[in-house]
Amino acid sequence: MKCEKNHKRKQLKKNFQKGCNIKKVIASYKKQQSKIIKTRIMKKTILALAVMLTTVLTSAFANKSEEINQRALASFGKDFVSAKNASWQQSADYAKVTFNLNNHVLFAYYNQDGELLAVVRNILTDQLPVNLLTTMKKKYKSYWVSELFEVATGEQTNYYVTLESGDEKIVLKSEGTDEWKLYSHEPKNCVAL
Repeated sequence: MKCEKNHKRKQLKKNFQKGCNIKKVIASYKKQQSKIIKTRIMKKTILALAVMLTTVLTSAFANKSEEINQRALASFGKDFVSAKNASWQQSADYAKVTFNLNNHVLFAYYNQDGELLAVVRNILTDQLPVNLLTTMKKKYKSYWVSELFEVATGEQTNYYVTLESGDEKIVLKSEGTDEWKLYSHEPKNCVAL
């Protein structure tokens, strides 16, 4: 740093000795200072814009909880007192909350009046009622389970399982705990090589 200052001083002396005009030196210095000031202003402007953008986005997401049905929020607080990590999604017809309860991820659906419609959870095959499990294993040996969940409503509990083979994908719905009914069937598109 000290060497640079000495070098600049020597350069200035040299310029003066050669008959360099002081006005040119001052103009050059002012030009450098102007660039530095413009750079500082640009940095401050960018920083201010970033802060404003962050503020706008934060306030936009902060208001999201106000959009959630307050009746559903109140009912959820009563229905699942020890629930943790609740995350809400609102649609025109219902509110869906994803939450943790006793180390399980659950999904609850509430209508616009705040009434609980259903509670859904993903399960493993060994959590199926025995009748449903044995029927599925007998009738659908060549299929694998790609999705399985339980839907509990006020009146009953149903199970939905997605089974796949190389050729098709089917979804079964339980009728109570005794038998499966075909809910949907979709052939897979096979591509010839």
